[in-house]
Amino acid sequence: MFQSQIVLQKIGMMFLVMVAGWWAARRSYLTPAATKAMSLLVVQITFPVLIFTQMMGTVTGAALRRGWWIPLFAVASIVLAAGVGKLLASLFRVSPSRRRTFAFLVAVPNWVFLPLPIAEGLYGADGIRFVLLYNFGAQIVLWTLGIRILQGGKTGVPVWRSLLGNNGIWATVGGVALALLWPGLAQAGRLPGTGWLLLGDGITAALKMIGDLTIPLSLLATGAQLGGLATTAHVSWRPLAGVTLGRLIVAPLVTILLLKGAVMALGVALTEAEFITAAVIVAMPVAISCTMFAEQFGGDGELSAGSIFTSTLVSLATVPVTVLACHGLI
Repeated sequence: MFQSQIVLQKIGMMFLVMVAGWWAARRSYLTPAATKAMSLLVVQITFPVLIFTQMMGTVTGAALRRGWWIPLFAVASIVLAAGVGKLLASLFRVSPSRRRTFAFLVAVPNWVFLPLPIAEGLYGADGIRFVLLYNFGAQIVLWTLGIRILQGGKTGVPVWRSLLGNNGIWATVGGVALALLWPGLAQAGRLPGTGWLLLGDGITAALKMIGDLTIPLSLLATGAQLGGLATTAHVSWRPLAGVTLGRLIVAPLVTILLLKGAVMALGVALTEAEFITAAVIVAMPVAISCTMFAEQFGGDGELSAGSIFTSTLVSLATVPVTVLACHGLI
């Protein structure tokens, strides 16, 4: 029961911040122009900085050897969920103009912003390490397959330009490289230093402050967009229901069962922290950043924003139940 309460509390806190953004937009404190600028700030600056500092401060050679499979699991789970999304888009008779965004939303869970505090509350350092290793693989697939889905499966130069010219992918690679080449960076800002060490600590602390803006700004921007949509647009219930069903129930169920089957077939043992954290991540609602990605790469921003709001609200019930159910599979 305690674990379910932690999950419920964390999701509820973030949902309330989204409500604050919605209210600010309805009161015209956050205008559409301000909301768009905030979204760009998140995608181009604060989110990549968050990735960079997380990778730089947590990845070690030992952690990679212990959890080498976690980035691969991230790729597999997102690809599997994308397949679920494509199937459900047909079953729910989603309009052709929204099918690409529909599959993208089902594929991409909130694998950092929500599960990181939940995993920390449940399993401490073990939970954090799992989420961050998952993030490594998920970032790669987001900036390749994710953008490819939103752009309609285009091939060639546009796809590679999106990959190679994107701040997020370079932040991931750079953070991991620095962590492996200079392990002492993990202690930056934590130990007293002088001279160049003091300067490095200051720079690291500043980067962490910028990265820490990602979650609240993303939530406020999403809520503000929802506030604007309430009077200017309408998304029918069918695609919203399909995304919510796929993201919170169908994709997690298929992924968790396949993970359990693979573990049994290979005869390996996962710790409780590994299995439950994996379940928490794949059961997450639509990622907060999906609206910004949809807007920048040719997706449907309205469906994205509505799906984030709806799936986050419904996840207040589904994610704690998933955690409880998965304890019976350990």
